[in-house]
Amino acid sequence: MNRKPLDITILGLSITSSWGNGHATTFRALVKELDKAGHRVTFLERDVPWYAENRDLANPEYCRTILYKDLDELKHSYAEEVRSADFVIVGSYVPEGVPVGEWVCETAKGIKAFYDIDTPVTLAKLERKDYEYLSPELIAAYDLYLSFTGGPTLQRLEEVYGSPCARALYCSVDPALYFPEETEKTMDLGYLGTYSDDRQPPLEKLLFDAAKAWPEGRFTVAGPQYPETISWPSNVEHIHHLPPAAHRKFYNAQRFALNITRADMIQAGYSPSVRLFEAAACGVPIISDFWEGLDSVFEIGTEILVSNSGAETLEYLQSMDDGSRAAIGERARAKILSAHTASHRAAELVEYAYERIQAQATMK
Repeated sequence: MNRKPLDITILGLSITSSWGNGHATTFRALVKELDKAGHRVTFLERDVPWYAENRDLANPEYCRTILYKDLDELKHSYAEEVRSADFVIVGSYVPEGVPVGEWVCETAKGIKAFYDIDTPVTLAKLERKDYEYLSPELIAAYDLYLSFTGGPTLQRLEEVYGSPCARALYCSVDPALYFPEETEKTMDLGYLGTYSDDRQPPLEKLLFDAAKAWPEGRFTVAGPQYPETISWPSNVEHIHHLPPAAHRKFYNAQRFALNITRADMIQAGYSPSVRLFEAAACGVPIISDFWEGLDSVFEIGTEILVSNSGAETLEYLQSMDDGSRAAIGERARAKILSAHTASHRAAELVEYAYERIQAQATMK
């Protein structure tokens, strides 16, 4: 089969704004590597006010970016971008995702994929018959389901929901943007994440409780949408929004980075977050909650630390010497560079696309 460069059209939540979402960071790293490998990418994004007001990368140099105002404009002005592409990808949480997906499946001549950056959340929504951006019928209509979650979830997508082909496409990191830097450690423990109801209790257990038990400790939480009603311990600083350009500096100023996983993702397992990969790429030792499949990404105890309580968190912060701490961070970074960069993900994505192209050619 001729492995020519692909024309790829992506309809995603956002590539221009990282405000309140992790999608932009993921798309930027992936699309940058696709472009570097010679593929041509067009990114279609719904122009919504909250991203328009917080656009931190209005015109990525590695793709053609198109902002459309509504579904009608998408259909009438940009059908050719979808029809002529070799590979069309619709992302999770795209506004009006079901009608967008139905139109893509009717219009596109090439491979049609759903890229789920929120797989456990998506499946929980489907069970509640909440079809905000995906329906069971669409899962079967897409040629390929790209999932941020691996493990048993892939089999479920194929056997229960009828996906012709479900493949794991974990998040990743751009090592040109995330790397160790010599800088003063101004935080004993830092956490980067948008507020969510299900992550708040473990945040309070693993970070707040540790902070309260160690008044001299220095703790920071960075992320938007935290309610005004939250009672922050006096030694926990809250940064309301930290743009991607500031993430590397944030990680490198930490002695340890905290990772907290959403409840649906813990239940599904095999759902590493982009924050895990970013912190590890910076060589910062990570303290994480536990979920099934964590040990398939990092070796627990030598590449990542697991905490179930504020007391366990505090034990790591107070008892681990700098040499041991640095060694864990260095081993985690080595693991990321060997298997979890954006370059790895772009290569996997293209391989999946050719797999489906070959399968369709065989059926004709």
